[in-house]
Amino acid sequence: MLAKVTSCAVVGLDGALVDVEVDISNGSPGFTIVGLPDAAVQESRERVRAAIKNSNFFYPFNKRITVNLAPADLRKEGPAYDLPIAVGLLIASEQLSADLSRTLVIGELSLDGIVRHTNGVLPMAAMARERGFCDLFVPASDAPEAALVPDLNVYPIETLFALSAHLTGMQPLAPYRAARDFTPDTAPSYATDFAEVRGQEHVKRALEVAAAGQHNLLMSGPPGAGKTLLARSFPSILPNLTLEESLEITRIYSVNDMLPSDSPLIRHRPFRAPHHTISHAGLVGGGRWPHPGEISLAHRGVLFLDELPEFDSRSLEVMRQPLEDKIVTISRAQGSHTFPANFMLVASMNPCPCGYYGDPVKECTCSLSNVLRYQKRISGPLLDRIDIHIQVPRVDYEKLSGDRLGEKSETIRARVETSRAKQRARFAGANLQCNGDMGPAEVRQFCEVDSAGKNLLRAAMQQMQLSARAYHRILKLARTIADLADCAKIETPHLAEAIQYRPRKQT
Repeated sequence: MLAKVTSCAVVGLDGALVDVEVDISNGSPGFTIVGLPDAAVQESRERVRAAIKNSNFFYPFNKRITVNLAPADLRKEGPAYDLPIAVGLLIASEQLSADLSRTLVIGELSLDGIVRHTNGVLPMAAMARERGFCDLFVPASDAPEAALVPDLNVYPIETLFALSAHLTGMQPLAPYRAARDFTPDTAPSYATDFAEVRGQEHVKRALEVAAAGQHNLLMSGPPGAGKTLLARSFPSILPNLTLEESLEITRIYSVNDMLPSDSPLIRHRPFRAPHHTISHAGLVGGGRWPHPGEISLAHRGVLFLDELPEFDSRSLEVMRQPLEDKIVTISRAQGSHTFPANFMLVASMNPCPCGYYGDPVKECTCSLSNVLRYQKRISGPLLDRIDIHIQVPRVDYEKLSGDRLGEKSETIRARVETSRAKQRARFAGANLQCNGDMGPAEVRQFCEVDSAGKNLLRAAMQQMQLSARAYHRILKLARTIADLADCAKIETPHLAEAIQYRPRKQT
């Protein structure tokens, strides 16, 4: 007898329907799975066999069992097909009767029939709703995640026997009901409050501007000046996530099996800080079957690269396209996958190998050629994509030992939230979230300057030899500064501050 159960695969960050066809026939006994399965899918034969026996069902040992996963040209990976294969086998052996034409079944089986957690449930649930499916059977631990998708009956399945009892009407299950209210995390974890960081007021101002408009930032200064502490305290002033942004991030973390155990929804902006020994594939994504990398895990959040020149130059250069296009496309022989990568780059570096080039107190021990070689590890095109270049000098003893505290992160964050609210209102209907997302058309529309501002920009372009990209980034940065100042138009002081954040000498 032939049975068909619908399941799902994850391709990139999207779901793809998979028909699980189970046929039981006479012939030499065996269990064959076809349809381009990987090793984890092939091993499901043993898991399904043991789960069916240990759930008090009959396993047809003397029959030939063939399982086809269609479409056959789509690679199937992971153990998510265990439950649909087991259900199909029970239907094909006439131990279970059910209409599953508008139902999606997902889940890994343990040997005793318990249904285990599966990666990528959120994109699978989203695909099920788009394709018009009514019911979704998922592991009980994944039900809160799947229930984030509205207009879909999500049934939490504990065991194979519980699913059978539900389908036969012996013990019906109630759909999982999730709270639809979204309350963003108002207290994300961070290293310290900005009030506790002594001195460096101009750096805090630059970080505030970066947070308000989602601009890239590079801090340069001697060791121990506070670059890493400021960067790790940066999440304390980041604006709250919107529901749409939260769902985008959750989808990425669901596919990578990185969702927190206590919440099915990411409620604060990610802060990713990979070590400089990270591989190219780990940073931008990749592998034989591509998965998102750190720049996608930092989507709608911060990617912090400490000691930027120590990173592999090839890995840094591949960030050029994501910094411009907000996506990363990874191509393989089997096809291409596109992952979102709308992140804020925050980086830090020393001015030379010893770290004290230009320091007024400690003498640099590096030769000029070593200094230039060290700085040239970061290419000009990459530096040109960074909006804010800020120097972080050493902090004086008087500031370190003083009792005076700076401005609290909560106060700065309130200004950032107000600025972001203005930007969302400005870009309503334009599929943009902040000033950093603007393209040339939006810059022309929303970043008009008066004659005095044009004269200032002309002088800056000539003296600093700025590129066309730098010109547009200065205007976007000035628009953010004007929003923080609650000004409807960009004025000359806003442009002057934006220009001073450009590097004085192009590398």
